[in-house]
Amino acid sequence: MNFERITEKLNILADAAKYDVSCSSSGSKRTNTNKGLGDSSGMGICHSYTEDGRCVSLLKILLTNHCIFDCAYCVTRKSNDVKRAAFKIQEVVDLTINFYRRNYIEGLFLSSGIFKSPDHTMERLIAVAKKLREEENFNGYIHLKSIPGCSDELMYAAGLYADRLSVNIEIPTISGLKLLAPDKKHEDFTKPMLKVKNELIRYKNERKLIKSTPKYAPAGQSTQMIIGATGESDKDIMYSATHYYKNYNMKRVYYSGYVPVAEDSRLPTIGSQVPMLRENRLYQTDWLLRFYGFTVNEIVNNDYPNLDVDIDPKLSWALRNLQYFPVDVNKADKRMLARIPGLGMRSVHKIINARKFRKLNWDHLKKIGVALNRAKYFMICDSRNWVRKDLDAHSIKGMILQNSSGKFRDQYSTQLSLFAN
Repeated sequence: MNFERITEKLNILADAAKYDVSCSSSGSKRTNTNKGLGDSSGMGICHSYTEDGRCVSLLKILLTNHCIFDCAYCVTRKSNDVKRAAFKIQEVVDLTINFYRRNYIEGLFLSSGIFKSPDHTMERLIAVAKKLREEENFNGYIHLKSIPGCSDELMYAAGLYADRLSVNIEIPTISGLKLLAPDKKHEDFTKPMLKVKNELIRYKNERKLIKSTPKYAPAGQSTQMIIGATGESDKDIMYSATHYYKNYNMKRVYYSGYVPVAEDSRLPTIGSQVPMLRENRLYQTDWLLRFYGFTVNEIVNNDYPNLDVDIDPKLSWALRNLQYFPVDVNKADKRMLARIPGLGMRSVHKIINARKFRKLNWDHLKKIGVALNRAKYFMICDSRNWVRKDLDAHSIKGMILQNSSGKFRDQYSTQLSLFAN
């Protein structure tokens, strides 16, 4: 292996891969067999993160940054003036094994620009995973990007070697995709998604009858949306995300703030800053939909098409729906407890268990870990004092922001400028 040549390729293709954030590895249970190399535990392997939440524990590279498409938002677009490079299949295999042996990584996240054709590109991605599994006996985590437009046969083969598959929908709406990636069709993205969904269902059914059925993408599939490249509202984004969760059984939908990578009149002018706070609000909303029992139209709708920048979406919902509060924490069911700002699901479970033995007061709630700086305006307990009293939504919001930690205020003041345009 020519060290200087490989290092140059790695610098180019690892840098190009940084824009893809859909690299979570949790959910796979691939055990080490036949004295092989590595394993992928059920807890996942993504235990190193950047400050903005991106996972950095995988070898995350492109097979190549050559691409036949000219998507306006993409750094590898064919018209972009960037240095091009491509790995050979064996080079990726060797890098993965060598980096793993040195304890630099615990798995591989492999994507690619589309060169020659979707099928040709997907065949080479699969070849890397197949070599790692069958020739190197590698049992670590592998995440392969599904290439839009590739065949069902290749999608099936990919799932036999990868722990997770993902095809990035990129732009949340069909109209946005037509504007920025006119060469691509929406069905090129959804067809691979549907194939993976159906194969996962088939695998689970066959597994019940035949225990030796080969595993198929045990960590499921995910997708990514670019936020801010087109004019979609938060409502548009979250309705699209809900659609993919429901219809394609997505494990995760990732939200990636638009990063300017090329000059194009179709793209917005936002300077060099990325809308990280908007990303954060979308992830918080995603969490509420998946784990807190909210429906998407409760949080974003025609009356409220965009999320509040300065407060989290649960607090925003509560301030718009004060008729449901205060909630008596000693009587309320799990669903209503989960809707109190400042209560996470862990605190909800603690409250339900603790109130079996006594009525809870403010001291008990504080010891449980409830964020009373927010929650106290929306709940009552075994105490005569109710903090909210006759305060309106505007007053409550102001008091919460005023009493929030310095980190919260600093984040608000520095990030708000990202959306000035």
